Formats: sequence, structure tokens, C-alpha cells
Amino acid sequence: MKWEGDRESNNVEDNRGGGGGGGGGFNIGGRGIGIGTVAIALVASLFFGVDPGTVLGMLGGGGGPAPQVQQQRDPNAPQATDRESRFVRTVLAYTEDAWTPIFASQGSTYRAPTLQLFEGRTQTACGAGNAASGPFYCPADQKVYIDLSFFRLMEERFKVGGEFAQAYVIAHEVGHHVQKLVGVSDQVNKAQAQASEIEGNALSVRLELQADCFAGVWANKTQQKEAFLEQGDIESALATASAIGDDALQKQSRGTVVPDSFTHGSSEQRVRWFKRGFEKGDVQQCNTFEARQL
Repeated sequence: MKWEGDRESNNVEDNRGGGGGGGGGFNIGGRGIGIGTVAIALVASLFFGVDPGTVLGMLGGGGGPAPQVQQQRDPNAPQATDRESRFVRTVLAYTEDAWTPIFASQGSTYRAPTLQLFEGRTQTACGAGNAASGPFYCPADQKVYIDLSFFRLMEERFKVGGEFAQAYVIAHEVGHHVQKLVGVSDQVNKAQAQASEIEGNALSVRLELQADCFAGVWANKTQQKEAFLEQGDIESALATASAIGDDALQKQSRGTVVPDSFTHGSSEQRVRWFKRGFEKGDVQQCNTFEARQL
């Protein structure tokens, strides 16, 4: 993925270690930090497709010392210049440059989210965020939260990685922001409040697959503008989408697959909807809520 030297977004808050430098040590242990292992597992399930059983299994192998509560970054401190933070700022800028004209073509204004980098845990308008949850979007404050250690987890636990795979992860979370802006996520939340658990899960799957499709649209638009893709990049994103499918994660953690409990979609579905968005480059092709076949 060719990105160095491109525009970097100013909508990034770097709260790692009180504000500066690169990411800290990798620590997935969640016990003793205030929200509990079950809560961490649920957050992981809701925000990035990590099955709760998988996370609980990871947390069960000894936690090590609990991460320290981070300090807020001084807003007057100079921006970090490490490669990881520059990459994140560039990818967020790509999403801004893709979604701004899409919204403008519909007579609307795109309001970009803020992306916060953190280490260990952070406070959000949606509650405590933790490294074990992976990247997530909080609709209450319209921020994307990322502990960069998750990208190392992708490589070590799920055997997927690469910069474009990481960019896909960010673009997926920004896709949830788009859903918030256009009212889709609010409608789904209202419908889920009146639905059974199985029906609520099915709605969640459609919401997540739409975010995957939106990530594909982003990749299409950014490729047209920046020609940033290199050989193997799309394959790495598809491998990531496949690795985090509900069926793959359930099989890994439980040995069995329970489709009614899916909240993010199967590996095949996640790959299909990302590819659809990338190949079509049209948000109108991402209406998962009316699709007969996911």
C-alpha cells in the first residue's frame, strides 16, 4: 500500500501514554482494569466481530499486570511522528476525501469523525474502551477508537495483517460513522429494542455487512484518486474479512458454528460485501437491509 507523503488528517487524538511517541507494549490481559472479562468479550463481539468466546479464551491464559489508566494528551503537545500514527492519520484522510464528495453528490455535508489512539483502555461516551475489544466506533461521541496493539493481534492470533488490511479495519469503523450520519444505525437500534434476540442478531449482521461494503466503496474511491493499492493488498483485506467472520471465530473458539448467534456475518458474507463495494464503488449497492441473499 502506497501512502507515505499523502495528506494526513487533523482529526486524530493521540492519547497513547499521555501523548507522544509510538505505541506501547502489547497487553491483552483485561482482568483488574475495571470492566471485567465478560464485559470485554461483549465489547469485542459488538464492535469488531471478535466472538466473545474467543476473547474469553484469550483472557483466560493469564492476564499479567493491568494496564495503567492513561493520561489525556496535552492538546498543545506536538503531534507524534512515528510511522504508525502517520499511517492512521493518512488513512483517516483517505476516508474524508472519499466520503466528502459522496455526501456532496446527495446534497449533504460529511462530518468527519475524530479518531483516538489509545493504549490499554480509554473512557468514551459509550463506556470504557479496552484494547481487547479491537477498534470500535462510539456513536454517542462519533469517535473511532483504536489501540494499535490490535493490529499485532491480527497478525499473531488471526494470521492476517499488512497495512491495507489495517486500513480496511479503519474504513469499516468509519463505515459505522456513515451509518450514524444517515440514520441507519439509529433505526437498527430502535428495531432491535422491539425484536427477539435472533431477530436482533440478524439486524446486527446486516449493519456490519453494510459497513464492510462501505469499506469497499472507500477502497474503490481512494484507488481512483490516489492509486494507492499494490499487489496483494485486496487479498490481504479479503483474508482479514474471512478471518473475522462469525463462523470462523466460533469454529476456532468453540469447535461448532451457531448461525443464529451471528452478529457480524460469516466469512463468506463479509468477503462478498467488501468485494461488492470495491467492485461497484457505489453506496447504492450496499443496501444489505433489502438484500434477499447476504
